[in-house]
Amino acid sequence: MIAFDDHFKLATTDLKKILEAALSRGGDFAEIYGEYRHFSFINMEEDIIKETAEAISLGLGVRVVSGDKTGYGYTNDLSLDKIRRAVLTAAAIASGTGAKSLPRFQRVRVKGDPYPVKEPFHKTNLSQKIDLVKKAYLACQKSSLKIKKVKVGLQDHIRQVFIVNSAGIMARDIRPQVRLICAAIAEKGKRREIGFSGGGGRVGLEYFRDVLTAERIGKEAAQDALTLLEAVEAPAGEMPVVLAPGHSGVLVHEAVGHLLEADFNRKKTSIFWNKLGKKVGSELISITDDPTIPSFRGSYAVDDEGTVPRKTLLIEKGRVVSFLQDRLSARLMGMPLTGHGRRQDYTCIPIPRMSNTYIEKGQDDPGDIIRSVSKGIYAEKFEGGQVEDSGKFTFSISSGHLIEAGRMTAPIKQATLIGTNIDILRKIVMVGSDLSFGLQTGTCSKEGQEVPVTDGCPTIKISRMTVGGKS
Repeated sequence: MIAFDDHFKLATTDLKKILEAALSRGGDFAEIYGEYRHFSFINMEEDIIKETAEAISLGLGVRVVSGDKTGYGYTNDLSLDKIRRAVLTAAAIASGTGAKSLPRFQRVRVKGDPYPVKEPFHKTNLSQKIDLVKKAYLACQKSSLKIKKVKVGLQDHIRQVFIVNSAGIMARDIRPQVRLICAAIAEKGKRREIGFSGGGGRVGLEYFRDVLTAERIGKEAAQDALTLLEAVEAPAGEMPVVLAPGHSGVLVHEAVGHLLEADFNRKKTSIFWNKLGKKVGSELISITDDPTIPSFRGSYAVDDEGTVPRKTLLIEKGRVVSFLQDRLSARLMGMPLTGHGRRQDYTCIPIPRMSNTYIEKGQDDPGDIIRSVSKGIYAEKFEGGQVEDSGKFTFSISSGHLIEAGRMTAPIKQATLIGTNIDILRKIVMVGSDLSFGLQTGTCSKEGQEVPVTDGCPTIKISRMTVGGKS
């Protein structure tokens, strides 16, 4: 376990004074969020280390909630005078009878450790990090003469946070994070394709020795690009679609997960806002978000409001059973906290966010799922998409295969999946027993804030879906 260093030097009496000032104009709730972050990255391309950098940030934010309104102020100057200015900025939204008495602070106790790191990256010397980058780069470059360009990036940071609020909660967390990514460009004649691979999470240097080596990441990026050189354009029309395990979880994340975040539902902008307890999909489908999975990119010991997170079942056998809650939405909706209040950094307010979101495994054999399709497509990797509040979505497939007569044949690219989330959930007819997760490299954006996430799923068969491709 990584030790917590107190970079803020604020005594308990100081914290109480800050919260009392925050509530002095009649707010219902006040919170202090402090954050220290040590960040570094290395980029390699054109056969040289192109860039290295290291940065440290330190800051504190103060939030005041009054009814359904939120005021927020922040500062990177931790003098009490500057903190007081941030406090008064946040408190300006509230008006009332005056300050409330504060309860005694109680430190949040966390069971288990979601960050079982043996060799922390922030204590790893630069030469070791560069060696890791070079291994991925050379493994990719040497995979084939068709690989014409390689780019490798290594990012790591350690983030130490503390949260104290007017409900008496005092919590802290020490969050490691690392990501090693490799991009490869392959050429054949006039054709050029890009491949990608990566790995990481809340792990240490030992991960790239014992779990996923840098060499393997480089080779997988090269193979991805080489496969796309042989890919054909996907057919267009309505047909069965099989989602590959792991990477296809991004479709679930975007098309379903966001619309199960509580703020969209309390504001009635999500298609699910009035669907709690109602069936919206096949009984074969259950969707979970779990911030407690050890070493995963989206995991944390406490959320950014000091709440101990819990594994949250969102859809159970096709029925909506829960939403992802932060403190504000849970209070306004009269629902229990789930520990999903997250923020990008100390300059941002917490909002309900996913962490590690996935479809639970089923009972079907993945091979049987493929064999059940006479003509369709196998979607493996995605490169982006759009989802509306109504649930309508479009997603671009970066790589996949044709399925013909029950077996996978030619690789495909440039296909688009089009549909509505509830319609697709109802058309799921087979769910595999092979749950896996995508690359530990994902970042989710919402309201201008980015947070690390992971998503996953088993092999899934959708009976019919609109595919945009070559007609």
